[in-house]
Amino acid sequence: MEKLDLLAVALGLAALAGINLYLTVFVTGLAIHFHWITLAPQYQSLEVLGNPWIITIAGILYFLEFFADKIPWVDSIWDAVHTVIRPIGGALLAIQVLGHPSPAYTVIVALLAGGTSLVAHTAKAATRLASNSSPEPFSNIGLSLGEDAAVLGGLALVHFNPVLALVIFLICIGAFFYFAPRILRAMKVKIWLAWRKLNGPADRGVPAKLPQTLPTRLAAIFGRENLLAETIAWAVPCVSGRGRGIPANLFGALVSTNEEPHRLIFVARKGPAKGLARAIDLEESSVSREPKFLSENLVIFPAAGKGPRYLFIFPRPNAGLVEEVVRDLERRQREPALQAEVAAASADPIE
Repeated sequence: MEKLDLLAVALGLAALAGINLYLTVFVTGLAIHFHWITLAPQYQSLEVLGNPWIITIAGILYFLEFFADKIPWVDSIWDAVHTVIRPIGGALLAIQVLGHPSPAYTVIVALLAGGTSLVAHTAKAATRLASNSSPEPFSNIGLSLGEDAAVLGGLALVHFNPVLALVIFLICIGAFFYFAPRILRAMKVKIWLAWRKLNGPADRGVPAKLPQTLPTRLAAIFGRENLLAETIAWAVPCVSGRGRGIPANLFGALVSTNEEPHRLIFVARKGPAKGLARAIDLEESSVSREPKFLSENLVIFPAAGKGPRYLFIFPRPNAGLVEEVVRDLERRQREPALQAEVAAASADPIE
């Protein structure tokens, strides 16, 4: 039981270090230095954290992180720098908890602790990256304060019931791995959008031309689904957002065909050998352009009443391309009404 408690404390501190290393060391060191907690004999190796120098350095670094963590994009840069620091810090904390066990046990726990810190850090960094798509700073401030509160609550739980803390941390890690593909896809999209925005400012003055060919990796998927041998009117690369039957954050393309002007097809790769092709009916639907901080979005929504709503994401430099897509889709939507008016006019008797 004593070894289980030691392992729980070691991995618990490592997980909290993955969220905020400096706050974990600073608060633990203060609690030890001022005797707010009494260390059991098996945890005497943690007394070093109560050293005034360690407390001071951890406090200064936490002070810097406190402000950096609340500024959009600065927090993501800070997280990128700490991708190596936090896992190493978590592993060192875990080793310090163990004291002087066998070298093999030390290596095993260090690997487990480093992995635990890395998982916690990745979850935090991905959440921050997603929140940075909104230019307002309040979500960053709320997330930062919530993370600090989680670290403080986690430290208290590790002190009073380390086994329960370990169970909760394991559940959180399991949930992370369950949602990991979605989280990593979201991180990849945000990084890609940020890179494209930095390297290509939008210029709506340049006329955009809708591409008429699919990338090779998507052409095969479209070919398998194109049983009627329809011809491509245009095919624009994009990323999927919300949509019925379409997972979010997939890199793919929207395809319009000459034979079916009131239908779009989203084509993407889903996994290394799996393709996705979903048809979107434009009947009774409207389209609009939605500018965002990092992206230019195409929204397809029901014109009246309830119905499926779709969102497709384009980098900001492609604003002109999105305008051209909206213009073409609106023209296609108007054509049946214009044809009906012409038919009605031609059927009227001449007076």
